[in-house]
Amino acid sequence: MTEMHYKGARQGAPRPYRRALKLGAAALAFSAAAIAATAVAGPMIHIAGDPIRTDTGLVAGTRLASGVHAYLGIPYAKPPVLNLRWAPPQPMQWKGVWNADHLTPECIQVLRRHDINHYFGEEASGEDCLYLNVWTPPTAKPGAKLPVVVFIFGGGGTIGSAGMAHYDGENVAKHGAIFVNMNYRVGILGFMAHPELTKEQGGHSGNYGYMDQTAALKWVHDNIAAFGGDPTKVTLAGQSFGSSSVAIQMTTPMAKGLFTRAMYSSGCNLSREGVSLADGEKIGLEVQKRLGVNSLAALRNLPADKFVPLQAENENMNNVPGVTTPQVQDGWYIPGTKAQLLASHAGNDVPIIANSNGDDNDALRYPLTRAHTVAEYQAIAKQMYGADVDTFLGLYPVSSDADVQPMAHKAAIESGFMAGERGCGELQARYGHSPVYIDLFTRRHSYIPGVKIADQDTATVGAYHNSDIPFWFGTLEAFNKVRPTRAWTADDWALSDKMMASLIAFTRTGKPETADIKWPAWSEANPQYLVLDYKPEVRKMDLKRMDWMAAHPPAPVVDTGPSALHAHD
Repeated sequence: MTEMHYKGARQGAPRPYRRALKLGAAALAFSAAAIAATAVAGPMIHIAGDPIRTDTGLVAGTRLASGVHAYLGIPYAKPPVLNLRWAPPQPMQWKGVWNADHLTPECIQVLRRHDINHYFGEEASGEDCLYLNVWTPPTAKPGAKLPVVVFIFGGGGTIGSAGMAHYDGENVAKHGAIFVNMNYRVGILGFMAHPELTKEQGGHSGNYGYMDQTAALKWVHDNIAAFGGDPTKVTLAGQSFGSSSVAIQMTTPMAKGLFTRAMYSSGCNLSREGVSLADGEKIGLEVQKRLGVNSLAALRNLPADKFVPLQAENENMNNVPGVTTPQVQDGWYIPGTKAQLLASHAGNDVPIIANSNGDDNDALRYPLTRAHTVAEYQAIAKQMYGADVDTFLGLYPVSSDADVQPMAHKAAIESGFMAGERGCGELQARYGHSPVYIDLFTRRHSYIPGVKIADQDTATVGAYHNSDIPFWFGTLEAFNKVRPTRAWTADDWALSDKMMASLIAFTRTGKPETADIKWPAWSEANPQYLVLDYKPEVRKMDLKRMDWMAAHPPAPVVDTGPSALHAHD
């Protein structure tokens, strides 16, 4: 066991939260109570039937106050330290019983500011981080064949952890499914290729964070039945960089057969590719040069915190130039383009949910969303589309200032993530047989009036990047864990219940439709998608506009003023 397990350190097992938040003194009292409940974990409460026998060893968890069984911090690979730094994850075995009763360290990364949207308290950090968490319903037992949701967190490939409060699995388990998430290596330590690594590893290097995800999926596939799960009913879900990771897992031959559904949140990225192995190796040599060492052995002897300041960081209000370590087409783990791998059926042909948000990163990056008057809208459109501006203004017309923001967001969505989701549907139709379901989440969070959050303007922010996740997982109160920021309504909770039920139905059957949500599959002939708000409704893509936008990429805009603040991850 690691030093952490010898010491019995605990980081705060999840606790249920109240559904109502009253403003004023009551809100402050609630926040203090939530902090007190989660800052120090309680004793490990025995679960009848534990320990569970897995292929890697015996595991015992803890029973939460809700009755949910939590197995927190199960190792799925050996610690990636010493000579295992920049190596594919290695199988882990242990003797005795592993007490999986506390969250484990996030993989080493830049730590979070305390005044941002996604700060939920401090987490330990380190290289010994390849652990996963499993939450099961109170009635789970071997043979129950419960649906399983496996989640990959986002964070640009440089930050994030399975211990973040809005990725908690307790409420999904309360609704009848097993929930799993995992840590994986990030940044330079997670993705660097290098010529010496390529020689050491038989002709390939890089992609270690993706390999970690595959190793966790393999562990789930081989062991989840012992927890009451059905390995033939596994949804692999991911958000932002996690969504890009789902695309990797869907196409790499290494993950074939390890999951049966896929959910892409904030970007269906089946067309985005990495760099060549040679280019990846050049980046590794640049890392070596900047650190002033002359070999792989010397890189492995450096402390891990030397690498973090060296890498580019654009998450959580950081804008640090540096080294970026992208996915590498290494000829082994990623042996071709995604289209090639789909065409050859090397990966997984599974039903897909492709999701994005109404004020997602595509809106943040689209210059027209910074316009607030007709004159600004027309001037920016002229810069973007030049001689074709009149056609654009005919497709996306505005007649008053009140029209500007809704129309600008429509153009951003239809040229952004929705275009990517359509592309995923087209690839699936061309090379696969499974259906694709597309949605747009538009519900704005219910902020406490006047609350200040450093990376959001809470008076104007809409359905921002990542804002759908707490609704899918029922973790709305995570945003009141450290300090009160949300005054959730009954409508918010009702929508969350509907979305969780839809996700679980999708995991169980391959179709996300429920009694509350009518959700038809997408096709080019009938391009339907679901708008997720208090009253979900089905709409159709405007393919004429989307085709025009695809054929007319905008020119750069010189100056459109400051953009709205959004929370990343």
